[in-house]
Amino acid sequence: MSNTDAADESTPDATESITIYSDYVCPFCYLGRQSLAQYQETREEPLDIDWHPFDLRAGKRGPDGEIDDAVADGKDEEYYEQARENVRRLQEKYDAEMAQELRTDVDSLPAQVVSVHVRETAPESWLAFDEAVFAALWQDGRDIGDREVLVDIAERVDGLDPAIVDEALDDDDLRDRVTDLFTAARERGVTGVPTFAYDGHAARGAVPPEQLERLVEG
Repeated sequence: MSNTDAADESTPDATESITIYSDYVCPFCYLGRQSLAQYQETREEPLDIDWHPFDLRAGKRGPDGEIDDAVADGKDEEYYEQARENVRRLQEKYDAEMAQELRTDVDSLPAQVVSVHVRETAPESWLAFDEAVFAALWQDGRDIGDREVLVDIAERVDGLDPAIVDEALDDDDLRDRVTDLFTAARERGVTGVPTFAYDGHAARGAVPPEQLERLVEG
């Protein structure tokens, strides 16, 4: 996987990186990051995160960029109940703090636009911002599609100017580039998230730490 579409998160002394395609509104992406954190704790050397955004709700997004919930996506109540059960199972397995299993009323696009901008302009603060966005949604139940919520998140990240949120959300060219990143992910064969990739191999879903270890270490 190439790093050309998103700068990787630099960690001191890190010599390797794992590529992650994810969407903040996906509970399994949040849980997958809990699994990755547990795997990271077993490593002697840090592992960089090469993050690529993904639009889980692209099929419902209209030409104006807004989500149209009236668009059918083939997901019925049985699908959502199964998803909730899977979330609860993994939540217990990874001992993850969560305020809810699903959030179908949140549009993650604003958070992803800001996150890309943070990576490009304040990369040393990106990982803390990224983790804070996940925590705001899944631990605190906040709407990360709301500008004021994103400003509050940025204010809590050391070294990050909260004005970066308005800079990002008022930049139409940046929004278009993020949309292009969504398209690039799908063109690379990414159809669901989270997807972890390393050295030509991939694992999809909130896989356990030992599977991430096999992916990276062979």
